[in-house]
Amino acid sequence: MKKFKITVGDKIFDVMVEEDLSPGRFATGPATSFVGSSSVVAPQISVPAGKISSAPKGTSGGSAVRSPLSGKVVAVDVAPGEEVGEADILLTLEAMKMNTHVYAPKGGRVGDILVAVGDAVEEGQELLRLV
Repeated sequence: MKKFKITVGDKIFDVMVEEDLSPGRFATGPATSFVGSSSVVAPQISVPAGKISSAPKGTSGGSAVRSPLSGKVVAVDVAPGEEVGEADILLTLEAMKMNTHVYAPKGGRVGDILVAVGDAVEEGQELLRLV
């Protein structure tokens, strides 16, 4: 649970947010949370499946794990040949001073790692492969 202060107009609200890191869990519509007598509406968030993982057509190198956003690689948490389970953290990206973990879309063995700490990546760029 994380506590945030949110300012709307000239009013300040204290809100508590619970992070749901379950695999495949994305908001499908606006979520409303009540704070006192006011409500706060979260924006719709969705990540197209092709942005998370897809194997390039015509390759046999395994499943490509792609960047869900543009940012900078701040940590690579796996090594080539390492076994990972579904939803294990593979690497961490930073964008706008916020860290975003990239999770394994399925279990497997890490093949090629195509980025290194400090690299700038674009949304949809291939980061690594699972074989």
